[in-house]
Amino acid sequence: MPFQTLADVRAALRQLPAPDAAAIAAAEARNGQLTKPPGALGRLERLAIWMAGWQGTDRPRAGKPQIVVFAGNHGVTAKGVSAFPAEVTVQMVANFAHGGAAINQLARTFGAKLDVHALDLDRPTADFTEGPAMTEAEVVAALRKGYEAVDPEADLFVAGEMGIGNTTSAAAIATALYGGTGWAGRGTGVDDEGLRRKEAAVAAGVERHAAALSDPLEVLRCLGGREIAAMAGAILGARRARVPVILDGFIACAAAAVLDKAAPGALDHCVAGHQSAEGAHARLLEKLGKEPLLSLGLRLGEGSGAALAIGVLQGAVACHSGMATFAEAGVAEG
Repeated sequence: MPFQTLADVRAALRQLPAPDAAAIAAAEARNGQLTKPPGALGRLERLAIWMAGWQGTDRPRAGKPQIVVFAGNHGVTAKGVSAFPAEVTVQMVANFAHGGAAINQLARTFGAKLDVHALDLDRPTADFTEGPAMTEAEVVAALRKGYEAVDPEADLFVAGEMGIGNTTSAAAIATALYGGTGWAGRGTGVDDEGLRRKEAAVAAGVERHAAALSDPLEVLRCLGGREIAAMAGAILGARRARVPVILDGFIACAAAAVLDKAAPGALDHCVAGHQSAEGAHARLLEKLGKEPLLSLGLRLGEGSGAALAIGVLQGAVACHSGMATFAEAGVAEG
């Protein structure tokens, strides 16, 4: 369902499919008959049943994962908020294309289809300390790009990002949505002075756009980036296609938080792939009510932490759908 305005996006958020209750019940029944003590596979059992509900079957699958990396540039980098110049975004997109990035290796390892979408890299968003980052047309175009990037035949989806300056944008979004301070972290590795500039930019942006920040989609428009909007659109598109989502790090979760604030329950089809080393990610996961699957000190982005978690979901599904029941194995229960 392509949309043309933010009103269309709001309408889509009011029409979200629910998990299949019959499939959940059937998966729970199957789980109770598998050749293992009750609960012996811990959280893997809950994950498999969660997958079953979204896929509408008692035997879920995870053999066709899709990873999409969205890339965008940010005008706020003019405020000295990153340790790297904006040109790095373009260079990394080329690296993705040539298969040289971490996400390429992880996608290959877990059999995931990898797509990369560069979003107007020669036209950064506006500096949000001086005006809205995007017009309505620009944010809707980015949301639509993400929405349309989801393969409805995928059985698992990961949205990743690349964009110099985007931890600043994500911190501003989190500040606007949840209030408080301390959402800005070191991102690409800024020094103390760089962190102070980043904190100042976040505060200035939130103050400048205070009148618009009661609407989460306006938060995204005023403080976000094209790649962050595209991730939000992709998470929404996956929900509409009933494709389960693994959330990546701080930036991906900031995109997801926009949807969660706009429509509580909008992230029911999502699990948190990992807790990153970016300082405020754990705090953001707590706001979202998501328990991470992994915690490995990652802070790369690209969807890398969520890509690693594909293996956890694949293991959960393989055990649930592939194990024999007690009756099939001829093993006595209890």
